[in-house]
Amino acid sequence: MSEVRVTRTLPIPADEAWALLTDVRHHERWIPFTRVETDGPPGLGTRIVAVSGPFARGGGRGLVDRMVVERYDPPGPGAAGVATFVKVGRVLRGSARIEVVAAGPTSSAVTWVEDVHLGGRLPRGLTAAVVGPFVRGMTAYALARVAAELRTS
Repeated sequence: MSEVRVTRTLPIPADEAWALLTDVRHHERWIPFTRVETDGPPGLGTRIVAVSGPFARGGGRGLVDRMVVERYDPPGPGAAGVATFVKVGRVLRGSARIEVVAAGPTSSAVTWVEDVHLGGRLPRGLTAAVVGPFVRGMTAYALARVAAELRTS
């Protein structure tokens, strides 16, 4: 399976983790060399363009990841929050999902799932296998940065 799944416990309540992680405008702080633009606050139908590359933050070109929020269900009592971002670009295809569930009154378990492959003529399984290690590293690094940021705030 091409799915990459990374889980981390964060020292904040589920509703705060949800608000922090599903607002992709924060992702620039955690994902190196990336700028993020959206057409509005997080919610169903929000369009996102993330550009990654050495000069992306300064407005330079890079790898473009276009997404649309297809599901946006905040966490509730006894229920996980789930946000699904469908990748609709020419190069990056698939989806990303953020799941947040209460792990206690002041902590939450966050699972970030990426199922990414490249558009084009090459087989999906092949391209997913090629990008998978990079996606796993990026996702684990981003959640580690979130946890570090929370420890210092």
